[in-house]
Amino acid sequence: MRFGPIPLAEAEGTILAHSVALPAGRLRKGCILGPGEIAQLQATGRSEVITARLDADDLHEDAAALAIAKALVPDPQAAGLDLRAVGTGRVNLHAQVAGVIEVLAPRVEALNAVDPMITLATVPRWQRVTAGEMVATVKVIAYGVARASVDAACTAGACALRLHPARLSRVALVETHTDPTARPLKASAITDRLAALGAGLITHLHSPHREADLAATIAAVNGAELILILTASATSDPDDVAPAAVRRAGGRVHRFGMPVDPGNLLFLGSLGETPVIGLPGCVRSPALNGADWVLERLICGIPVTAEDIAGMGVGGLLKEIPIRGRLREMRE
Repeated sequence: MRFGPIPLAEAEGTILAHSVALPAGRLRKGCILGPGEIAQLQATGRSEVITARLDADDLHEDAAALAIAKALVPDPQAAGLDLRAVGTGRVNLHAQVAGVIEVLAPRVEALNAVDPMITLATVPRWQRVTAGEMVATVKVIAYGVARASVDAACTAGACALRLHPARLSRVALVETHTDPTARPLKASAITDRLAALGAGLITHLHSPHREADLAATIAAVNGAELILILTASATSDPDDVAPAAVRRAGGRVHRFGMPVDPGNLLFLGSLGETPVIGLPGCVRSPALNGADWVLERLICGIPVTAEDIAGMGVGGLLKEIPIRGRLREMRE
């Protein structure tokens, strides 16, 4: 692509680089200059204009952006994403339904390394999104870009984005109590989290904070696709009451502790085929915490392993929750 000032007499078919004010309105940048536009420019007394001229091996910004977006999401219905071309070298991608976004970061990075004029920006990997929310934008910065660069970007970024919609909807909450007269949790913070992905509590059970009692309560859960355990006293060890109760009920504990704060005291297990999350106390607040990252993935049918949790430390220092019993830094 050639960019710069040229005589008006040579400007037909080129792209106007900068908007030009006219006596009645304006010519907007990016328009293709035809005889009418050139006559309007001549009427302002101009003899030259700054334009972009595409070579035979260039693609216009809009065509380039659309080609790249289609390579990212070759089957929008299967990927759960809508492509919305907006012009000016931009195509936005939006979630069709609520879910979490899988982003193959190495492919995004490879695409962005092809040519500085070709860019892709996305939401963070595994971010929860609502229906209609924008998850990525392709922007071609220049008015045109080499076809070879577009082809390389399409190859580098192929199938880099996918929405995982919610798949689990029936959740059980088991809450323990050290004081039998204590008022049960108002579970609005938890139910709001679930509702954001179309899930809900089918039962809210209560148990004394003792291993045998909790094991019996967990074993009695029926019809749930996911079991949440919230203990009256924080889980402090892999052999503490809640993890021990899961094992006593015939389940397994796959990971205790996570490198996300707030959320360190989460544990992940299973009872048969049903995943079990031992919730940290910070879920009593609606603020983002590590449990959200595990909960959202499981609801969307994405397996979470101990290795996955171990890899959450980068970006895992989340905003402090003031209601926590012990803050990261105690104020004097």
